[in-house]
Amino acid sequence: MTSIMTNSAAMSALATLRSINSDMESTQNRVSSGYRVESAADNAAYWSIATTMRSDNKALSTVQDALGLGAAKVDVAYTGMNSAIDVVSEIKAKLVAAREPGVDKTKIDKELTELKNQLTSISESASFSGENWLNNDGATALGSKEIVGGFNRDSTGKVSLTTLSVNATSTTLIGTTNESLGILTKDIDADALDPNGTGTAANYYLIDADGTATTSGSATAIALTNSTTDAQVDDMIRVVDSILTQMTDSASNLGAVNKRISMQDDFVSNLMDSIDKGVGRLVDADMNEESTRLKALQTQQQLGIQSLSIANSSSQNILSLFR
Repeated sequence: MTSIMTNSAAMSALATLRSINSDMESTQNRVSSGYRVESAADNAAYWSIATTMRSDNKALSTVQDALGLGAAKVDVAYTGMNSAIDVVSEIKAKLVAAREPGVDKTKIDKELTELKNQLTSISESASFSGENWLNNDGATALGSKEIVGGFNRDSTGKVSLTTLSVNATSTTLIGTTNESLGILTKDIDADALDPNGTGTAANYYLIDADGTATTSGSATAIALTNSTTDAQVDDMIRVVDSILTQMTDSASNLGAVNKRISMQDDFVSNLMDSIDKGVGRLVDADMNEESTRLKALQTQQQLGIQSLSIANSSSQNILSLFR
């Protein structure tokens, strides 16, 4: 039945054209934005996952900054410790030279004094971002220093942070207020280091940080005079060698932490890249596919317009019946 009130063909063509226009709008949005899932309305599950992972990636970016800051602190402490090791090695060599008969010990002591001043300068200068792990001017130990190294999310969605610990107590060279906290300022029993020791304590320290007696008040400064005996020089050499061993251990620990930070930084960087790729697979549009679809929809749109035009003109043919 042909009706001038209801044009079924035109209605069908119009519905088809509307569907084509809707698909074209979606495709154009994907092409312009680059996203297949741009909002929760596109795909709620994928959008939720992508939003969470993007947030985690921002947290990982901050972790990278924290690792960079931590690496800088460790580098400064290691550089200072390494320089101090060279100076203490020089002090050890000077003391060995003082053991030779006929040597003017007072001249060697002047060199020792300058080397001690250099150690103090190194310790005070090894500071970064307000933190100094070689010089402690407090009454208590520095303890462990934490460096943020990772951001984790478990299977239940709970988050936590991974931290890298640095034992700053073991890296302290000078204790200004409490001299027993510093490797260079604390008392060391030379007799305990002597395999043939008498059991009588003979305590020595290398640097007097506050210019007064040491904590125990019974230790002797590592210094030379013409009256210094060979046995005393031997004790000083043992103490300095013990100091050097402790500093070497601390430097080794700092080097290990520095390596760990470098590895963690590389891991976080790779992890961020992997998360970006994973999010991209969920929400990014395939531009090759979308461009092909857009071209097809443009063709369908033109055909839909032609079909609607034909359907609209069919009702005019009825006029010919009344001529």
